[in-house]
Amino acid sequence: MFSGVIPAMVTPLNHKQQVNEAVIPALVDNLIAAGVDGLFILGTNGEFHLLSQDEKVNVTKKVVSEVNQRVPVIVGVGGNSTKEVIELSKEVESVGADALSVITPFFVIPDQDEMIDHYRSIAQNTNLPVMLYNIPSKTGVNLDKKVVTELAKVKNIVGIKDSSGDLENIKGYIEASKNEEFHVICGTDSLILDALEAGATGAVAATANVVPKIVNAIYENWKNGKINEASEQQNRLSELRESFQYGTLPSVLKKLVELSGAPVGPPRLPVKEVSSEVENKLKKIVASYK
Repeated sequence: MFSGVIPAMVTPLNHKQQVNEAVIPALVDNLIAAGVDGLFILGTNGEFHLLSQDEKVNVTKKVVSEVNQRVPVIVGVGGNSTKEVIELSKEVESVGADALSVITPFFVIPDQDEMIDHYRSIAQNTNLPVMLYNIPSKTGVNLDKKVVTELAKVKNIVGIKDSSGDLENIKGYIEASKNEEFHVICGTDSLILDALEAGATGAVAATANVVPKIVNAIYENWKNGKINEASEQQNRLSELRESFQYGTLPSVLKKLVELSGAPVGPPRLPVKEVSSEVENKLKKIVASYK
């Protein structure tokens, strides 16, 4: 479940800022047809922090129904309140989620013991596998290796998605959990191959929304010992990945997906759509991958 290429799927919205569930089936089917190994929904690029609890449950229900057990569905349920995370975890479990992703608390920065208690409480209240999620640039806290060492001992805490952008941090998690059955997943698209070489088992990749076959090729070539070919595919992601700086997350990604043929709509306010100038740049990038 926590290996291979897993797109960090965007959440479709319409221009009334409502979740556009009608787009989800085609979005899911196109990604699965491209050969992905799972779907990661309601993460940072899925705008989890801007969606209501009811919207999250409904999106999960729709995705799970469309996937129909073809690949695992990992659902982001993280938040600042342990109680609210547990409540959401139970709801998405009841509608068929295969696993949970739990981002570190943000705004508040728990100390090491508080972080361990937070995650243990969540794990104890679900039957599903739990994946930790570290993204310090957005949360203001980097999950300590000592925390990972302790949490890797919890039966259903089975991995971590690291989006720190720091290969040494990924290596630290791999070392910290080496004595457990624990998966370290790369969440930074520019480091996929380096992370796999270091011992990561896969990638949750935003760029896989746009070019899933290229991201798959990184993993498949690496798995088959074709490192030069994997490196070539990794390099092909550079321009796409660098374009994310042209707007507030996930405005650029959603526009790239839309230009690729899936009408996923705008980001949720206060994040605005990219400018026409940026859109023209993105059109050229999308065209270069065809």
